[in-house]
Amino acid sequence: MSEQTRRVSTAGLYVPLLLGAVVTVTLGVYGSVHTPTGIAVNVAGFSSPQTVKVWLATGAALLALVQLVSALSMWGKFGSPPSWIGGLHRWSGRFAFLLTVPVAVHCLYALGFATYDTRTLAHSLFGCFFFGAFTVKMLSLPRRGLPGWTLPLLGGAVFTALIGLWLTSSFWYFTTIGVNF
Repeated sequence: MSEQTRRVSTAGLYVPLLLGAVVTVTLGVYGSVHTPTGIAVNVAGFSSPQTVKVWLATGAALLALVQLVSALSMWGKFGSPPSWIGGLHRWSGRFAFLLTVPVAVHCLYALGFATYDTRTLAHSLFGCFFFGAFTVKMLSLPRRGLPGWTLPLLGGAVFTALIGLWLTSSFWYFTTIGVNF
């Protein structure tokens, strides 16, 4: 591939990267300037809003693992992929994202961008980055002619951010407070 073709191919990432950066920064700024309300909605069957968030995030993290394995399968890392693997990948991603939305809304509205300690700062940064990286990945999917490394890199960024979110929230909760509903 010539140098000119490479530049043309990666140029298709400029708009998605710009919009992803806008999403990341907007969430961070909103979370920082918005006065946290501390008000949260509890869901029947859970003991607190915190446990709702913990379990929704855990569901999203488990689906992210499905995303990782199905992506590796689609890229031929386990041999020839079954015909249904693409559907599994798309739907597990959709459900994982849907599980993150109420958690993010609660975190931004009730808690804001938290910097109390290293864990909460990392959690806030992971959250903003996750939604920015997700934006870049989704906007890059329909673009043709991107380099072959684009989707694995973007998917890896989304996966890493989501697992970072889970480690700084649910895992912390389970190991500090305990496993409960």
